[in-house]
Amino acid sequence: MSRPLLLILFLGIAATTNAQLVYTLSDIILRAKSQSPSAKQAETRKENRYWQYRSYRANYNPQLSLFGTLPNYRKDFIQNTLDDGTIVFQNREQTNSILNLGLQQPISFTGGNISINSRVRQFDDISGEALTQWNATVVNVAVEQPLFGFNELKWDKRTEPLRFEESKRSYVEEMEFVSREAVERFFNYLDAQVNLQIAEFNLANNDTIYNIEQGRYNIGTTSEDKLLQVELQLLRSRQDVAQARLDLETSQLDLRTFIGNNDDTPFELVLPENIPDFFVDPTAALTHAKTNRADFIAFERRRLEAERQVEEARRSRFQTTLAASLGYNNSGNAFDESFNLDPNKNQQIFNVSLFVPIVDWGRTKAQTRTAMANKQLNDYVIDQEEQNFEQEIITLVRQLDVLRTQIEISQKSDEVAQKRYDVAQNRYLIGKIDITNLNIALTEKDNAKRSYLAALRGFWTAYYDLRRLTLFDFSSNQLLYVPG
Repeated sequence: MSRPLLLILFLGIAATTNAQLVYTLSDIILRAKSQSPSAKQAETRKENRYWQYRSYRANYNPQLSLFGTLPNYRKDFIQNTLDDGTIVFQNREQTNSILNLGLQQPISFTGGNISINSRVRQFDDISGEALTQWNATVVNVAVEQPLFGFNELKWDKRTEPLRFEESKRSYVEEMEFVSREAVERFFNYLDAQVNLQIAEFNLANNDTIYNIEQGRYNIGTTSEDKLLQVELQLLRSRQDVAQARLDLETSQLDLRTFIGNNDDTPFELVLPENIPDFFVDPTAALTHAKTNRADFIAFERRRLEAERQVEEARRSRFQTTLAASLGYNNSGNAFDESFNLDPNKNQQIFNVSLFVPIVDWGRTKAQTRTAMANKQLNDYVIDQEEQNFEQEIITLVRQLDVLRTQIEISQKSDEVAQKRYDVAQNRYLIGKIDITNLNIALTEKDNAKRSYLAALRGFWTAYYDLRRLTLFDFSSNQLLYVPG
């Protein structure tokens, strides 16, 4: 569409509205990224992933905990067997309270755990003669260490930082996708806006032509068939205007909903004809994509997770745990007595528990082979995804050059089609051509305008697709994501 005609059309619409806002493509994208539901969802996912990472980091920090039972009261009758074998039922009423303060520290290198605990216990026998006893573990150091087992903490250290870095880059990609969706809805509304302008322009012309043709019919210089043809064209124009207005309202509502704009103030869009002038080298685009994209971080993470599954399957056969503790405890009838350190009353525990299946009918072997097969399949899938991704980048870069050419051609075609229609209209008015040829010129004029809009849509969509796929803005030569 030629710029003078667009200006006339936009001014014509603006003249019929009061306080109408005008938005550019940049305005719509900015609103979408700041207040749209999609952008808010992306922000929420980003925050969620951040706290997931904080939760992972907390797994390696010491934990101080206090737990116990205060009190544990029991009153019942219990069976008691005397020395002569007689069974008697005796009343029992007791309280048994325990409180433990412990500090635990995971050992990420070995997958074990070391803890320091202090425990105090009080026992009260309320039935019969009142009896109170205290038992305290002043200090106890315990170590629990799996042997030959799967070390989850070590593998988490390799995969979780990648997952967090992937999430940060995914957030930028999601915001670029919001921009891309804003472009799509922007042009949906712009198409409807221009279609309404075209329909109203054509309705005015067809109304003028009908009046002219009716005058000619009255003086006998045209046939009734031509008059009816023009009248039919006028009725179709009225129908096109009604449909165009409905499409405009629908696309406007869709755009408002997407960008989170609850204001009912009418607005119109400005045609984004200023195409940024930049060159995209396919090799540079691939380099930026591999350096910046979340997908390539995900490829590495998925490979590690496949290796992790193989390692976990291999080490699940032998389950051996070493546990040892050393501490000092004491007891007494008073709280202070139970906390007296006595070297002769130390507490020592050492045990090794194991589980070794002798015959599992190939279960462990099958699990290991399955994990290995899944890893191999995962490698093949990632290799294919990398190739598809590289091909997508190269195709998109080449498409941008073609779209620039299409914009130039379609813009020129729009200007030519408009001039041809003006000429055809003048020739029709002086009776040099009939209404059929005029309608052909009108159709070509409208199609040329829509083709120009389609070319602009294609370029801006591809431009924001390239930003999303590379996280690099080639027009300003700036990174969209900076690791940190």
